[in-house]
Amino acid sequence: MFCKVGIKHGKVRIIYRFISFWNLIVPDAVLSPDLKILNSQCREFIASLVHADVAHDITHIERVVRVAIQLCNAEQANMSVVLPAAWMHDCVAVAKNHPDRAKASTMAADKALEFIKSINYDESLFDEIHHAIAAHSFSANIKIKTVEAQIVQDADRMDALGAIGVSRCMKVGGSISRLLYNPEDPFCVEREADDKTYTLDHFFIKLLHIADSMNTPSAKAEANRRTTYMHEFLEQLKSEIGEQRE
Repeated sequence: MFCKVGIKHGKVRIIYRFISFWNLIVPDAVLSPDLKILNSQCREFIASLVHADVAHDITHIERVVRVAIQLCNAEQANMSVVLPAAWMHDCVAVAKNHPDRAKASTMAADKALEFIKSINYDESLFDEIHHAIAAHSFSANIKIKTVEAQIVQDADRMDALGAIGVSRCMKVGGSISRLLYNPEDPFCVEREADDKTYTLDHFFIKLLHIADSMNTPSAKAEANRRTTYMHEFLEQLKSEIGEQRE
């Protein structure tokens, strides 16, 4: 088990409880009847949209929602804010290499409010939902003000880690015709990383550092586990391409 030691300490005890239900298959089983209806409405709306790229399709959003529900329960946050924000966080399609990418999360927040207003959702939650969506993005650089916004950001960032994170990184790189790695220095030992040219460089610029930026204790524990896997992936890649990684 990932967390066997230190269970006498409160923080670790919280992490242990979280990990114990990390692999829930049907997280919406913990939702109230009204939130189950909202869950279905959001899923239907998101499924009807065009997505920005191959790594930001409906399956990405469903994974983010799943993790957000689990984090929300672990952190005892407001599910009525977290659930719609998680579903709608990518509801505006802007490609990763588009010049307006930094505006995408705010555009998504605006569109999300239009949708939840159309289904007569509680208007008193609109500002918190808008903030949680707008602030989730790296590129938006918006200071997070609520635990619900922290959860949505953590859930989205979690999907960039582990086996699914490796897969998504490769999919995005292929979709925008980036080279897989620099053949002279694949692991950026003696050069500055350039993820606009090489997909593997994105690990060193961003992916391997995401765990350090997680907001909630529950997310930090799982992010560290997934990052360990990514280091192991890089070691395996090193052995296959015959390059020394330092």
